[in-house]
Amino acid sequence: RLFKLPVGQNTIGTQTEFFTITDFWGTFTSSLRWGSERWSCASFLSLIWLAPLLLLGLVYIIIRLALQSIFALARLLFTGIATLVMGLIGLIALVWQKLIFPAINYFINFFNKALDSISRSYANVISRALENKQSEFMMALVPFLLAIFILLPRLGSELIPEVRQGEFNVELTLPVGTPVETTADIIRPIEDLILAHESVAQIATVAGVDLTKVSDAESGEHTAKITVNLVESNDPAALEEDVLSYIREEISNYSGIVYNISRPVLFSFKTPIEVEIKGFSLSGLAEVSRDAVSELEKVDGLTDVKSNLQRGNPEVQIIYDREKLSFYDLNIRTVAELVRNKVRGDVATQFKKEDRRIDILVRVQDDDKATIADLRRLNVNPGGAVPILLESVSRIEINEGPSEIRRIDQERSAVILANIEGRDLSSVSEDVFAVMQNMDLPEGFDFAIAGQNKEMEVSLGSLQLALLLAIFLVYIVMASQFESFIHPFVILFTVPFALIGVILVLWLLGIPLNIMVFLGLIMLAGIVVNNAIVLVDYINQMRRRGLEKNEAIKAAGMARLRPILMTTATTVLGLLPMALGLGEGAEIRTPMAVTVIAGLLSATFLTLIVTPTVYAIFDRSENEVEVEDTATEAGPAISGA
Repeated sequence: RLFKLPVGQNTIGTQTEFFTITDFWGTFTSSLRWGSERWSCASFLSLIWLAPLLLLGLVYIIIRLALQSIFALARLLFTGIATLVMGLIGLIALVWQKLIFPAINYFINFFNKALDSISRSYANVISRALENKQSEFMMALVPFLLAIFILLPRLGSELIPEVRQGEFNVELTLPVGTPVETTADIIRPIEDLILAHESVAQIATVAGVDLTKVSDAESGEHTAKITVNLVESNDPAALEEDVLSYIREEISNYSGIVYNISRPVLFSFKTPIEVEIKGFSLSGLAEVSRDAVSELEKVDGLTDVKSNLQRGNPEVQIIYDREKLSFYDLNIRTVAELVRNKVRGDVATQFKKEDRRIDILVRVQDDDKATIADLRRLNVNPGGAVPILLESVSRIEINEGPSEIRRIDQERSAVILANIEGRDLSSVSEDVFAVMQNMDLPEGFDFAIAGQNKEMEVSLGSLQLALLLAIFLVYIVMASQFESFIHPFVILFTVPFALIGVILVLWLLGIPLNIMVFLGLIMLAGIVVNNAIVLVDYINQMRRRGLEKNEAIKAAGMARLRPILMTTATTVLGLLPMALGLGEGAEIRTPMAVTVIAGLLSATFLTLIVTPTVYAIFDRSENEVEVEDTATEAGPAISGA
């Protein structure tokens, strides 16, 4: 209902048309009353049919609102990312234009100026080299001879570089028979000493031996192994040597403890130094090995020297008197088997239970063999008229048995093991051989140097053969391509030129010859000849075009100088990160990279100077002008005539 009331009364709305509060509430309640009167079952059923439509409409509204929100958010994100990308591109372009591009231009200009300067100098150098061919050749030969006969013997050799991983093992051996509990108590102070060092991160100790796993003959309840992990360092080799020196000094204060330092195995190699002493007498082997250990400990560079013949377990030994056995008409074999069966037992028969068979062991009671006196009273002729006791025909003693009986080539042997520190394998092996040679070994005893030294001789011998085979194959391929035996021979002169740089750099850096160095040399045999091939081939092209030999050499050198230098530079820069020795396992990678870089630089320098000289000395062929070029030049002259 609409009411028109004067201004100033209690109203809601405009000043002309509005509802009063009282009338609005009355109208609303009356409408509800009217609706309730009109409500019926039919109206309720119609609303049920309309419910799905209302639900679908609600879902549509919710989905549409969600999609609109997602699209709006995606538009904002895309706009922000696009703005950020454009800003970064602009910043990069600005940095490139203001900083990087000028730096690159400066480097390129510097590189071009350096190459131009080298080219101008090279023209004068190659001219003087061709004028004094014999002198230049001798100047290259003298460094090669000095490197081979003076520096090479001082390099030394080893099988493979020792890799420092920041982890090593301290193997401790106590007297045989020490219980595992006592072993754990004795090594506890040693654990505290190791942990006290500031460079030790953590340790792990194993006392005794796990009988369910495969272990060597020296392991037992009297042995323990402490695994030491070091903190990270930029120089892990120096850090490890410092910790090892500290541990060796501290453990040497403990008497009765034998220790050995080992590292986690990356390659299956033997101990660096192994001395095999062969002889029949076990007691003689033990005595000789003890003397050898005391002498080898004096050799500079040897550490952790020990023998495999350690103190054995105590045992009861029965020594039979053959004359008394013969007097009593007894057989030594029969008596020995009888004593063994009484002490250890003998399987008389088997007890069968369904599909199982159980041995029945017959032996004397424990009280009859508990002591040495009881063993002496054992009867060795059961059934005889007069019993004969064991002590009547033998002598019973308590002695120390051998810790192990090792045979090498069917001969009883003792093996002395040692590690190397601060020296190469070949020089230490020579000193060890000299020490063993000066020892006065008993008659029937002999020794041999084994371990990594033997493996090194076999491996390096195989690699030397591989190097020679690689050089031969390179020569065969070049001879077939050049159709000449002289030109490939001239090119192969780069290989000894490469050896000059390799030997010099290895000597300066203190790197001994090893497997990785020889792998680098084999790679060099195929790399260093590339520059010489390019140079010699272009010299031949220039001579076929009619140039005189010396002029062709000069022209080829100037034309191929830039490609040769750039090829060498790219190879050296590519190997430089490996040669720097960064990261774990650098000890393996560095020798090969250093070998290739040093050999390539040396060969490149000498290739540009000495190879043209060698070509001029050995090549005696006359110029062969190309037929096609001659015909092309003569063609216009004939037609013009």
